[in-house]
Amino acid sequence: MVMKAFITVVFSLTALSTVSAEPLRVYFGTYTRGENSSKGIYRSMLDLETGQLSEPVLAAEAKNPSFIELHPNGKFLYAVSESGGAGSVSAYALNRNTGDLKLINQKPSGGAGPCHVSIDHVGKNLLVANYGGGSVSVIPIKSDGRLGEPTGFVQHAGSSVNTNRQKGPHAHSVNVSPDNRFAFVADLGIDKIMIYRLDIEKGTIVANIPPFVKVKPGAGPRHFAFHPNGKYAYVLNELDCTVTAFTYNSVSGALTEIQTVTTLPNEFEGSNACAEVRVHPSGKFLYGSNRGHDSIVVYRVDPDRGTLTFVEHETADIKTPRNFNIDPAGRFCLVANQGKDSVVVFRIDQQTGVLEPTRHKISVARPVCVRFLRPSRNVPE
Repeated sequence: MVMKAFITVVFSLTALSTVSAEPLRVYFGTYTRGENSSKGIYRSMLDLETGQLSEPVLAAEAKNPSFIELHPNGKFLYAVSESGGAGSVSAYALNRNTGDLKLINQKPSGGAGPCHVSIDHVGKNLLVANYGGGSVSVIPIKSDGRLGEPTGFVQHAGSSVNTNRQKGPHAHSVNVSPDNRFAFVADLGIDKIMIYRLDIEKGTIVANIPPFVKVKPGAGPRHFAFHPNGKYAYVLNELDCTVTAFTYNSVSGALTEIQTVTTLPNEFEGSNACAEVRVHPSGKFLYGSNRGHDSIVVYRVDPDRGTLTFVEHETADIKTPRNFNIDPAGRFCLVANQGKDSVVVFRIDQQTGVLEPTRHKISVARPVCVRFLRPSRNVPE
């Protein structure tokens, strides 16, 4: 049943590239603290012919809804409330006609500083990474979108070589495997990608065998992405500004490193911290964000080996790109400039992967996360 649902999702996403280019709704998670702060979660519409974004509208007031995620059925949205103390996750009902959000309920995230959320591919569970607490929680999703009581929790332990950032564990992202069997948690503080077996019916996670894969000491793994073919995976390392490529064994859950490449030009001498990584829907290209160099780095993906070859650094109108996303059809890349209070749009060259400036952008205060609401979601309720 799970595999059937997953195949349906893949077919639905593939079909998007062949349908008419109807405008696509986009949601932005933000920070609400500090000067020139936002008020919560914003929405806009992306014109898939021109790349133009409509003026942003407040969809729901919220406190520091930095990372957000949409339910596979398109009816609900979930957001962390990032803070230094105990964190929380909120569930919202999504009005498909207006795009507005209505708060359903809120639950503790299980640790301090929640920074990333994901949902299994059939929408039964929400998984949240707590950066400050160095932990991961699994929270069941009810049929009406409400969050239940947490059913799974793992506390990380350890440290690494960077005394400023790695004195303890810092779970920075959690991603579910394409078949819903595993959860991968990139922990910046311990230089490991932790691997868990995920039971979506029970909402539990337990250590896998192997239980983790290590990256270079001081690398600081942050965000993680699977290749669409399910054979490869990639982690963006925040602290040493690299991308590590892995082969993925879908039977055992094991990751095997095959390559690590820099995200920066050789001549760059300033400070930099990486943030987001994305694989193009076609699987041909991979993108990563640099905060400091203020760029999106583009690589070509070798289809037979999964390795990366540098293509370009795009810097036009980019400042502290905390997050970015690629529309499901792979035509446009939206970059959230946390340091410029804006979201800027690039057209993607389908042959080379190069980002071409469209001159389209909107003002959004402290944007942190970009998520697309797909036109149709053929996933069982």
